[in-house]
Amino acid sequence: MPFAGMELPAFSLHLSIAVWMTRRDGFTFETIMHHFCFKNMGKHAQSADSRVLDRIKRHGTGWVFSAADFRDLGSLTAIRLALMRHARKSVIRKVSRGLYDLPRQLPRIGSLPPSPNEIVQAVQARNRSRVQPSGAHAANLLGLSDQVPVRAVFLTDGCSRTIQFGKQKILFKHATTRRMAVAGRVSGTVIQALRWLGRQHVGASTVATLRRRLSDGDKKQLLQDLRFAPAWVADIMRQVAQPATGRNGVC
Repeated sequence: MPFAGMELPAFSLHLSIAVWMTRRDGFTFETIMHHFCFKNMGKHAQSADSRVLDRIKRHGTGWVFSAADFRDLGSLTAIRLALMRHARKSVIRKVSRGLYDLPRQLPRIGSLPPSPNEIVQAVQARNRSRVQPSGAHAANLLGLSDQVPVRAVFLTDGCSRTIQFGKQKILFKHATTRRMAVAGRVSGTVIQALRWLGRQHVGASTVATLRRRLSDGDKKQLLQDLRFAPAWVADIMRQVAQPATGRNGVC
Protein backbone atom coordinates (compact mmCIF):
# COMPACT_ATOMS: atom_id res chain seq x y z
CA MET A 1 0.00 0.00 0.00
CA PRO A 2 1.31 3.48 -0.76
CA PHE A 3 1.97 6.03 2.03
CA ALA A 4 3.87 3.41 4.11
CA GLY A 5 5.90 5.11 6.81
CA MET A 6 4.10 8.43 6.30
CA GLU A 7 2.16 10.14 9.08
CA LEU A 8 -0.98 11.82 7.80
CA PRO A 9 -3.83 13.59 9.63
CA ALA A 10 -6.85 11.34 10.14
CA PHE A 11 -9.03 13.05 7.52
CA SER A 12 -6.17 13.11 4.98
CA LEU A 13 -5.53 9.44 5.68
CA HIS A 14 -9.17 8.58 5.00
CA LEU A 15 -9.04 10.46 1.71
CA SER A 16 -5.78 8.77 0.77
CA ILE A 17 -7.22 5.33 1.54
CA ALA A 18 -10.31 6.18 -0.48
CA VAL A 19 -8.22 7.25 -3.48
CA TRP A 20 -6.04 4.12 -3.20
CA MET A 21 -9.11 1.83 -2.95
CA THR A 22 -10.62 3.61 -5.91
CA ARG A 23 -7.56 2.91 -8.01
CA ARG A 24 -7.17 -0.66 -6.76
CA ASP A 25 -10.74 -1.98 -6.74
CA GLY A 26 -12.51 0.29 -9.18
CA PHE A 27 -14.86 1.89 -6.65
CA THR A 28 -15.96 5.42 -7.38
CA PHE A 29 -14.69 8.11 -5.05
CA GLU A 30 -18.30 9.19 -4.40
CA THR A 31 -19.17 5.69 -3.17
CA ILE A 32 -16.31 5.66 -0.68
CA MET A 33 -17.14 9.13 0.68
CA HIS A 34 -20.81 8.19 0.99
CA HIS A 35 -19.75 5.23 3.15
CA PHE A 36 -17.51 7.35 5.36
CA CYS A 37 -19.75 10.43 5.72
CA PHE A 38 -23.44 9.62 5.36
CA LYS A 39 -23.37 6.59 7.61
CA ASN A 40 -22.09 8.86 10.38
CA MET A 41 -24.61 11.58 9.49
CA GLY A 42 -27.45 9.16 10.20
CA LYS A 43 -26.01 8.46 13.64
CA HIS A 44 -25.62 12.19 14.34
CA ALA A 45 -29.24 12.86 13.32
CA GLN A 46 -30.52 10.19 15.68
CA SER A 47 -28.35 11.58 18.46
CA ALA A 48 -29.61 15.15 17.90
CA ASP A 49 -33.22 13.97 17.80
CA SER A 50 -32.96 12.11 21.10
CA ARG A 51 -31.11 14.89 22.92
CA VAL A 52 -33.59 17.50 21.76
CA LEU A 53 -36.55 15.34 22.78
CA ASP A 54 -35.02 14.64 26.20
CA ARG A 55 -34.81 18.37 26.92
CA ILE A 56 -38.36 18.97 25.74
CA LYS A 57 -39.68 16.24 28.03
CA ARG A 58 -37.73 17.62 30.98
CA HIS A 59 -39.42 21.01 30.53
CA GLY A 60 -42.82 19.34 30.30
CA THR A 61 -46.06 20.27 28.60
CA GLY A 62 -46.81 23.91 27.87
CA TRP A 63 -43.24 24.88 27.02
CA VAL A 64 -42.88 26.89 23.79
CA PHE A 65 -39.43 26.72 22.23
CA SER A 66 -37.30 27.28 19.15
CA ALA A 67 -33.99 25.95 17.86
CA ALA A 68 -32.25 28.66 19.87
CA ASP A 69 -33.17 26.83 23.09
CA PHE A 70 -30.92 23.93 22.03
CA ARG A 71 -27.84 25.85 20.87
CA ASP A 72 -25.59 23.81 23.14
CA LEU A 73 -26.70 20.49 21.61
CA GLY A 74 -25.39 21.04 18.09
CA SER A 75 -25.54 23.29 15.06
CA LEU A 76 -28.73 25.29 14.52
CA THR A 77 -29.24 23.51 11.20
CA ALA A 78 -29.15 20.09 12.87
CA ILE A 79 -31.48 21.26 15.64
CA ARG A 80 -33.98 22.77 13.19
CA LEU A 81 -34.08 19.52 11.24
CA ALA A 82 -34.59 17.54 14.46
CA LEU A 83 -37.53 19.77 15.44
CA MET A 84 -39.07 19.43 11.99
CA ARG A 85 -38.83 15.64 12.20
CA HIS A 86 -40.48 15.58 15.64
CA ALA A 87 -43.25 17.87 14.37
CA ARG A 88 -43.90 15.64 11.33
CA LYS A 89 -44.31 12.71 13.72
CA SER A 90 -46.71 14.79 15.88
CA VAL A 91 -44.41 14.39 18.88
CA ILE A 92 -44.42 18.19 19.19
CA ARG A 93 -46.68 20.85 17.68
CA LYS A 94 -45.72 23.69 15.36
CA VAL A 95 -47.00 26.98 16.77
CA SER A 96 -45.58 29.37 14.19
CA ARG A 97 -42.61 29.61 11.87
CA GLY A 98 -39.67 28.34 13.92
CA LEU A 99 -41.72 27.96 17.13
CA TYR A 100 -42.98 24.68 18.63
CA ASP A 101 -44.54 23.42 21.84
CA LEU A 102 -45.35 20.26 23.75
CA PRO A 103 -49.10 20.88 24.13
CA ARG A 104 -51.04 20.44 27.33
CA GLN A 105 -53.80 17.85 27.10
CA LEU A 106 -57.18 17.76 28.83
CA PRO A 107 -59.65 14.86 28.79
CA ARG A 108 -62.57 15.41 26.40
CA ILE A 109 -60.99 18.65 25.17
CA GLY A 110 -57.69 17.52 23.72
CA SER A 111 -54.76 19.86 23.07
CA LEU A 112 -54.88 23.30 24.68
CA PRO A 113 -53.53 26.37 22.84
CA PRO A 114 -50.12 27.63 23.93
CA SER A 115 -49.92 30.34 26.57
CA PRO A 116 -49.27 33.83 25.13
CA ASN A 117 -46.64 34.40 27.82
CA GLU A 118 -44.82 31.20 26.78
CA ILE A 119 -44.86 32.33 23.14
CA VAL A 120 -43.48 35.74 24.08
CA GLN A 121 -40.69 34.20 26.17
CA ALA A 122 -39.74 31.89 23.32
CA VAL A 123 -39.58 34.77 20.81
CA GLN A 124 -37.57 36.83 23.29
CA ALA A 125 -35.06 34.02 23.82
CA ARG A 126 -34.76 33.27 20.12
CA ASN A 127 -34.29 36.87 18.99
CA ARG A 128 -32.39 37.96 22.11
CA SER A 129 -34.68 40.97 22.23
CA ARG A 130 -36.63 42.79 24.93
CA VAL A 131 -40.41 42.95 25.01
CA GLN A 132 -42.91 45.10 26.87
CA PRO A 133 -46.69 44.53 27.27
CA SER A 134 -48.60 47.39 25.71
CA GLY A 135 -52.08 48.77 25.11
CA ALA A 136 -55.15 46.92 26.35
CA HIS A 137 -53.03 43.90 27.22
CA ALA A 138 -50.95 45.96 29.68
CA ALA A 139 -54.09 47.44 31.24
CA ASN A 140 -55.62 43.97 31.58
CA LEU A 141 -52.50 42.62 33.30
CA LEU A 142 -52.74 45.39 35.93
CA GLY A 143 -56.47 44.96 36.53
CA LEU A 144 -57.24 48.37 34.99
CA SER A 145 -59.47 46.91 32.30
CA ASP A 146 -61.83 43.94 32.10
CA GLN A 147 -61.44 43.93 28.34
CA VAL A 148 -59.71 40.83 27.03
CA PRO A 149 -58.03 42.07 23.84
CA VAL A 150 -58.44 40.11 20.63
CA ARG A 151 -54.72 40.51 20.15
CA ALA A 152 -51.99 40.99 22.72
CA VAL A 153 -49.63 43.80 21.75
CA PHE A 154 -46.00 43.90 22.83
CA LEU A 155 -43.39 46.56 22.13
CA THR A 156 -39.97 45.20 21.20
CA ASP A 157 -36.51 46.38 20.24
CA GLY A 158 -36.52 43.54 17.70
CA CYS A 159 -38.41 43.22 14.44
CA SER A 160 -42.15 43.76 14.09
CA ARG A 161 -44.13 40.58 13.43
CA THR A 162 -47.47 38.91 14.12
CA ILE A 163 -47.92 35.41 15.47
CA GLN A 164 -51.32 33.77 15.18
CA PHE A 165 -52.37 30.40 16.53
CA GLY A 166 -56.04 29.64 16.07
CA LYS A 167 -57.99 32.68 17.30
CA GLN A 168 -55.05 33.86 19.36
CA LYS A 169 -52.99 36.70 17.91
CA ILE A 170 -49.83 38.29 19.30
CA LEU A 171 -48.43 41.44 17.73
CA PHE A 172 -44.83 42.56 18.23
CA LYS A 173 -44.28 46.23 17.35
CA HIS A 174 -40.80 47.72 17.01
CA ALA A 175 -40.41 50.66 19.39
CA THR A 176 -37.89 53.42 19.98
CA THR A 177 -35.05 53.06 22.45
CA ARG A 178 -36.72 55.51 24.86
CA ARG A 179 -39.99 53.57 24.94
CA MET A 180 -38.06 50.37 25.60
CA ALA A 181 -35.94 51.88 28.40
CA VAL A 182 -38.09 50.28 31.12
CA ALA A 183 -38.98 47.09 29.25
CA GLY A 184 -39.36 44.11 31.56
CA ARG A 185 -40.03 46.30 34.62
CA VAL A 186 -43.39 47.01 36.23
CA SER A 187 -42.87 50.69 35.37
CA GLY A 188 -42.99 49.87 31.68
CA THR A 189 -46.31 48.05 32.01
CA VAL A 190 -47.80 50.87 34.11
CA ILE A 191 -46.67 53.54 31.64
CA GLN A 192 -48.09 51.65 28.66
CA ALA A 193 -51.38 50.90 30.43
CA LEU A 194 -51.92 54.53 31.46
CA ARG A 195 -51.08 55.79 27.98
CA TRP A 196 -53.65 53.41 26.53
CA LEU A 197 -56.34 54.50 29.02
CA GLY A 198 -55.68 58.18 28.30
CA ARG A 199 -55.47 61.10 30.74
CA GLN A 200 -59.21 61.75 30.72
CA HIS A 201 -59.99 58.16 31.81
CA VAL A 202 -57.48 57.96 34.66
CA GLY A 203 -58.82 58.94 38.09
CA ALA A 204 -58.90 58.04 41.76
CA SER A 205 -60.13 54.49 41.10
CA THR A 206 -57.19 53.87 38.77
CA VAL A 207 -54.71 55.06 41.41
CA ALA A 208 -56.43 52.94 44.07
CA THR A 209 -56.31 49.81 41.90
CA LEU A 210 -52.61 50.23 41.20
CA ARG A 211 -51.87 50.83 44.88
CA ARG A 212 -53.60 47.57 45.78
CA ARG A 213 -51.95 45.50 43.09
CA LEU A 214 -48.37 46.79 43.26
CA SER A 215 -45.93 45.80 45.98
CA ASP A 216 -43.81 48.26 47.94
CA GLY A 217 -40.87 47.28 45.74
CA ASP A 218 -42.93 47.99 42.60
CA LYS A 219 -43.85 51.45 43.91
CA LYS A 220 -40.19 52.27 44.59
CA GLN A 221 -39.46 51.22 41.00
CA LEU A 222 -42.12 53.64 39.72
CA LEU A 223 -40.37 56.54 41.45
CA GLN A 224 -37.01 55.51 39.99
CA ASP A 225 -38.42 55.46 36.46
CA LEU A 226 -40.41 58.71 36.46
CA ARG A 227 -38.06 60.28 33.89
CA PHE A 228 -39.13 57.76 31.25
CA ALA A 229 -42.84 58.64 31.48
CA PRO A 230 -44.82 61.52 29.95
CA ALA A 231 -45.41 64.32 32.48
CA TRP A 232 -49.05 63.45 33.23
CA VAL A 233 -48.24 59.72 33.57
CA ALA A 234 -45.35 60.55 35.92
CA ASP A 235 -47.80 62.49 38.14
CA ILE A 236 -50.06 59.41 38.39
CA MET A 237 -47.05 57.21 39.18
CA ARG A 238 -46.10 59.56 42.06
CA GLN A 239 -49.62 59.33 43.47
CA VAL A 240 -49.53 55.53 43.27
CA ALA A 241 -46.18 55.39 45.08
CA GLN A 242 -47.28 57.73 47.89
CA PRO A 243 -48.78 56.27 51.09
CA ALA A 244 -52.56 56.16 50.92
CA THR A 245 -54.46 58.69 53.11
CA GLY A 246 -58.10 59.33 53.72
CA ARG A 247 -61.04 56.98 53.67
CA ASN A 248 -60.87 56.37 49.95
CA GLY A 249 -57.13 55.72 50.05
CA VAL A 250 -56.36 58.49 47.52
CA CYS A 251 -54.30 61.57 48.27
